Amino acid sequence: MAQKIPATVITGFLGAGKTTLIRNLLQQANGKRIALVINEFGDIGVDGDLLKGCGIENCTEDDVIELSNGCICCTVADDFIPTIETLLGRADPPDHIVIETSGLALPQPLVRAFNWPEIRTRTTIDGVVTVVDGPALAEGRFAHDEARVTAQREADESIDHETPLSELFEDQLACADIVVMSKSDTMEAGQADDTVNALEARTRDGVRLVRSGIDGLAPAVLLGLDAGAENDVAARHEIHHHHHDHDDEDDHHHDDEHQHGHDEFDSFAMTFGELTDVEAFRAKVEATIRKHDVLRVKGFLAIEGKPMRMVLQAVGPRIETYFDRPFGSDSRQSALVVIGLHGLDEAAIRGELLT
Repeated sequence: MAQKIPATVITGFLGAGKTTLIRNLLQQANGKRIALVINEFGDIGVDGDLLKGCGIENCTEDDVIELSNGCICCTVADDFIPTIETLLGRADPPDHIVIETSGLALPQPLVRAFNWPEIRTRTTIDGVVTVVDGPALAEGRFAHDEARVTAQREADESIDHETPLSELFEDQLACADIVVMSKSDTMEAGQADDTVNALEARTRDGVRLVRSGIDGLAPAVLLGLDAGAENDVAARHEIHHHHHDHDDEDDHHHDDEHQHGHDEFDSFAMTFGELTDVEAFRAKVEATIRKHDVLRVKGFLAIEGKPMRMVLQAVGPRIETYFDRPFGSDSRQSALVVIGLHGLDEAAIRGELLT
């Protein structure tokens, strides 16, 4: 029997650093053929474009597949399984498959999908990697205004015991084989130690916790875990929903139930022309995030007089910008995706960013 092709699932909350982790992983792959399946939440394939444009020799455009028709755990039959079948059926199949889930995706349904007969005999989950933003977590920012929700819960026992975002975070921790605390190099030593200790108390026995900085992690840390996660679904219990072994009826039930869960979030895409003042635009983004409680802004900016496009990544109040590659034949347009809780005032946000 042919050896199963290993797959690594990389999950984590919005802006935790999944794309950066993958990019560093590719740069250190040493010839290993890695195919990427990216589940983008929003209308612009920002993460896929970042990786396609990375200029890494063993990362060609054919090796990056984007699933942008909805949350990956809601489109298993229609999108995910056929995509994996296509990769496995190549004349030169990849050595390893890396799947980056949307920040809003539940990892457990994806793990269960590897038991589908179409792919079960040909691939296995080598490991589930959950990435958490170390500084944000230390500040209690892994959930939307968690401190206020916690205070309300303590004051009134009738308050719902969990917010949707904190449930999602717990599900991602519960499914992990490795938890990566990103941006740890920006934290004070004591703060980083305390955050790791808090994470250890929330994970299953045997789950590894590692710290990652700007240089990422070596492939040996993330690949070759041989976890066979699809055979161990019961131990990776989920808080957000409860499921049974899949059949047609259960799959349709899950799709309806989970899509309702995604009504908790809104996202929209916006495109606009070149910018002349980057710092002024950064200030607009920061002010808009604070005013409208936006969770995530990411995309590309075209800067007047600059041949390279600028990547913008914003998580809460933190905004990162850097030039990644020339525009080339691409249109010199700026493009952003804005993600937040249900009820985002799209018209107001557009107006504030574009005036």
